[in-house]
Amino acid sequence: MKIIATKNAPAAIGPYSQAMEVGNFVFTSGQIPLRPDGTLVEGGITEQVEQVLKNLDAVLTEAGVSRNQVVKSTIFMTNLADFETVNQAYAAFFGDHRPARTTVQVAALPKGVQVEIELIAVKG
Repeated sequence: MKIIATKNAPAAIGPYSQAMEVGNFVFTSGQIPLRPDGTLVEGGITEQVEQVLKNLDAVLTEAGVSRNQVVKSTIFMTNLADFETVNQAYAAFFGDHRPARTTVQVAALPKGVQVEIELIAVKG
């Protein structure tokens, strides 16, 4: 096992790592819309999901994998009415790559944000 950590994404806000590499797999922790300096991004769901995806990209890069190596994502949202907005940003992020995905509505997320995303990627 190897801990993945980068200064290009926000530090964990609890007792966990940004990601873990286990064998050929990279498991990211859920990212919320914090900037790398830990401040919350302003704006609505569009700005929030874009920041989350930037954070995930930084963690993947540190782990030595790309978006095209993501095999599974999980999206947590506080309002599924924003589903299409999240889909648009997600599609722009992944392009033609289509990892498996689960999207769920939750009652609340850390720091009152609207979206959190975690990824699983395969190296090689």
